Amino acid sequence: MHSLSYERASDVNHAIELARQPGTKFIGGGTNLLDLYKSGIERPVRLVDVSRLALSAIEATPQGGLRIGAMASNTAAANHPLVRQRYRILSEAILNGATTQLRNMATVGGNLLQRTRCYYFTDPTFAHCNKRDPGSGCDAIDGYNRIHAILGASPQCISTNPSDMSVALAALDAVVHLQGPDGARQVAIAEFHRLPEDRPQDDTVIQPGELIVAVELPPSPFSQTSHYLKVRDRASYAFALVSVAAGLQLDGDTVRDARIVLGGVAHKPWRAVEAENALRGKTLSEEVLAKVAAAAVAGAHVYEHNAFKVELAQRAVVRALQTAAGGSV
Repeated sequence: MHSLSYERASDVNHAIELARQPGTKFIGGGTNLLDLYKSGIERPVRLVDVSRLALSAIEATPQGGLRIGAMASNTAAANHPLVRQRYRILSEAILNGATTQLRNMATVGGNLLQRTRCYYFTDPTFAHCNKRDPGSGCDAIDGYNRIHAILGASPQCISTNPSDMSVALAALDAVVHLQGPDGARQVAIAEFHRLPEDRPQDDTVIQPGELIVAVELPPSPFSQTSHYLKVRDRASYAFALVSVAAGLQLDGDTVRDARIVLGGVAHKPWRAVEAENALRGKTLSEEVLAKVAAAAVAGAHVYEHNAFKVELAQRAVVRALQTAAGGSV
């Protein structure tokens, strides 16, 4: 038996104080943490329950954006009128993730922190996983790597980030609000998740004892011309093989600005900056879309079983952009 203590935080400062003990984990909905605990992947010595903190509000900001509390459920966030009206792409992404029951429990903050579903990480019978046991090796590289990364991987880890919500947030230039022992800070979503490099055990830049308190979205020019496309093995309760969050700002038929972020292909949401650059000032012709799609996967490195992701990602980019453009008609 693994013993651990449980504490319910009364407010944010209380939660941070309780988390000073090494080995402490915050628990909100618990939809990922409890699975990892039961499998022996996570071994916290203390759980600090933050599920009842007053962090579930979803409110418009004075600047015309939106602030989503970290304890808001995925269901509440996806179905909130302001999210559906101003940030349709975020609603689509969340509703494409998991089941209704899981979305009812999962929180926005927890979604940002969910860990990879690489089978070599989630199954402790595999001996070599640098994310689970740093320095042990990576069984996925020479193993069955169909679901693994084609962009941004390293010799230490080729796992992918599983979050649909994070892909949409990256397209929306979201900012993560953190509070910890050293006070409050804000981190752009593009900098929040890490590539594996030589520290694959660190998924994010969050520091020990820090708590996500909110996610803030600036006003979006892509509210009506955006789309989240998720390609998966089955229509429900499956993680993305490839996903695309696409947003367009159109001036007639010409693309003034664009966002293209891929999921299921890297250790973090992969913003395809070169693909966006290739699209600005252009119209959505077949020739332009082909070039944009190719730019989105430039530099891809494939393994024995996941080479199909390169073409799949390109097709997904084209389809997502075409669908996003259709939203303006």
